[in-house]
Amino acid sequence: MDALWIMLLVVLVVALVLRRLRPTWYWMTFGVTLATIRVLSRYRSVMDACGLTVPPSRWRLTLARLTNRPPPEDRSPRILRLRPTATGLVLRLKLRPGQDAFDFSASSDRLRHSFALHNVVSREIRSGVVELRMTGYDILKRVRMPAVGPDDALRVPVALREDGEVHYRDYREVPHALNVGATKSGKSVYQRTLVAGLAPRNVALVGIDCKNGVELSPLAARFTAMADNPTDAAELLTALVQYMSRVYDLIRAEQRISVGLPDAEITADIWDLPPHLRPLPVVVLVDEVAELALAANKAEEARRDRIVTDLIRLSQLGRAAGIHLEICGQRFGSELGKGITMLRAQLTGRTAHRVNDETSANMAFGDISPDAVLAAVQIDRDRPGTAVAGDSSGGWTRIRAPHTTLRQAVDTCNAHAHRTPSIPELEPFRPAVPVRVIVGKVQPKSASAPAF
Repeated sequence: MDALWIMLLVVLVVALVLRRLRPTWYWMTFGVTLATIRVLSRYRSVMDACGLTVPPSRWRLTLARLTNRPPPEDRSPRILRLRPTATGLVLRLKLRPGQDAFDFSASSDRLRHSFALHNVVSREIRSGVVELRMTGYDILKRVRMPAVGPDDALRVPVALREDGEVHYRDYREVPHALNVGATKSGKSVYQRTLVAGLAPRNVALVGIDCKNGVELSPLAARFTAMADNPTDAAELLTALVQYMSRVYDLIRAEQRISVGLPDAEITADIWDLPPHLRPLPVVVLVDEVAELALAANKAEEARRDRIVTDLIRLSQLGRAAGIHLEICGQRFGSELGKGITMLRAQLTGRTAHRVNDETSANMAFGDISPDAVLAAVQIDRDRPGTAVAGDSSGGWTRIRAPHTTLRQAVDTCNAHAHRTPSIPELEPFRPAVPVRVIVGKVQPKSASAPAF
């Protein structure tokens, strides 16, 4: 018996240490079994307490009355599958007639407390089927991105979602996006992670950093063009509009619409062009949009109108030409002047890091989801990098980007500098990359990719 008690004590100590230092290991060894037993044993009572049951059908009541039996109990949704994952449990349910997927979304907090799990997220898989993704621990406390295989050139893993899934920045699905957040909220780290994820891919990067380039200039080896002040930014955006017009001329010349041409070969964007003619997609990163929109005199006001007009043109027309906008700022409201709200309406993707006031959160999610606004306001100051990500469809989730250091991002961009394409319209804005000193040697910048 003494040996048995010593063994149990050792197991308990190991479980407590793993729960504290290695929550993933604790979950896979102890937590998943305990949570599965807890969910299955409490399932019926929890569904009843949360109001997620339906009364028995009329024929069952009639049958009970005819046979003089007690009336049947309310019915819970039927469990289709319970699957453990590395971060929690996935419970798939078949809804009863009369139930709605919204009922489960509204009850997510009550389900979380009832099952004693860290988080519960509900989503509708198809008509009549709901999936509850339950996490067993706080996976956003220490973000560890899982290994992901090669993917589409414009689908970049940038963060971890609160349900344990990887959050992707997919430019094919969401061409343009807005990223707002206060100082020290992790906005710049998110942008740095995005650049590091795009660097190994066949894309052209264009940067506008009006803080004298302090955020993006260290990554200049991978940028086709860069502007570090509003005057150069205005010229760069004009050049981008000219490049967009040239791409549209190419698309128009290659449409070749005729009676005998298959429908699949008719194109209205760059993605259906032959590979040897298809230009590389361009991702434009604007570090602080307020610096482009502020004006102190008449001359600056004219420049500002020109910048905003070109940004609106790129947001409205750039998708088919493979031009995508990633706009960052602390605020993005109508106080920045004429045309800003029109530009914001074109930015489908929305990401809000910690903000200083509810108005800033409303600028990102006020026209999408009031719940997302509340979630953005509640982000803890001690957890930089945590954000709320959503899109114009109204869906949103909490995410947290891994801490990518500037050295890691610089090394990634330098290692893939040979992928930097040359675009004639943007050649005057090619950043001057300083020579790198490696182990006492001077190494010039790598040769750039062929021009389009």
